[in-house]
Amino acid sequence: MMRLTALFPLLCTLVAFILSLLCIFAGSKRGYIEHADIFTLNTSMLGRTTLDTSKSSSSLLNSIENSIKGEVNDLIADVAKALNIHDFYSAHLLNYCEGYFTPGPLANKTVDPDKNVTQCSNQTALFHFDPTAAIQKELKPGISLADLRWPSAIKDAVHAVEIASKAMFVLYCVGAAATGPALAGAFLGVLSDGRAAPLINNALASLALLALGIASAIASVIMSKVVHEINQHGNDVGISASKGKTFLGMTWAATVLMAFAAVAWIYEFVAHRRRQTSYVFEGKKGRY
Repeated sequence: MMRLTALFPLLCTLVAFILSLLCIFAGSKRGYIEHADIFTLNTSMLGRTTLDTSKSSSSLLNSIENSIKGEVNDLIADVAKALNIHDFYSAHLLNYCEGYFTPGPLANKTVDPDKNVTQCSNQTALFHFDPTAAIQKELKPGISLADLRWPSAIKDAVHAVEIASKAMFVLYCVGAAATGPALAGAFLGVLSDGRAAPLINNALASLALLALGIASAIASVIMSKVVHEINQHGNDVGISASKGKTFLGMTWAATVLMAFAAVAWIYEFVAHRRRQTSYVFEGKKGRY
């Protein structure tokens, strides 16, 4: 006998499974849900007002500064390229992506900047995005982050959440791994009217809920801490950061859906007991 009411937790589990996989693989390659980043670092203004040529012997820095004094507006759009770095860097679970804003880094009355991702790093398990190292690697020879007065507080903030970010990856994998069997169990639960199915499915859904819930909480904390520190200490040197609202929406949606599924399986178990009790009562009543 089919349990039609079990279609609800089945659908919840299916969508949660898809969302959990999207959270893991978003941005894993160019063109694949790149907008679902954990946070984005905006470096398009880096160095616009902080090229420290008075303390640097770099002739390249002096030439850059001298070449842009007459056209400040062009500098705003092109300074990142002049330093050989990208306009933005988007952090994901498995890697990071980088690119330029089009048509430029600043919004105007008719159009807002769009992200044009040019490349993504290789996928790596337990990946942790270090913007300081990524940008330093791209700077032209002769220029260092010290010349641009890169705040050490940013590196400290990113390093502080390194263990948490790796734990977050593991928890997303556990959540997705638990959601897979929960999906199979939910399908069998629709086809079966036994008492054991709701209990088993509730256990699987609860495990997935726990893993995804903790992972989502860690993601929220990492976003808040890193973005806050970057915006607080990076404003003077022309860098800023923004939270990945799409990623945050997907991860918490998956968590909420698994919570619905877990509660629904409890309901299925209670409803089954009531039906069994009713059948027994009706059977005894019919014998008299």
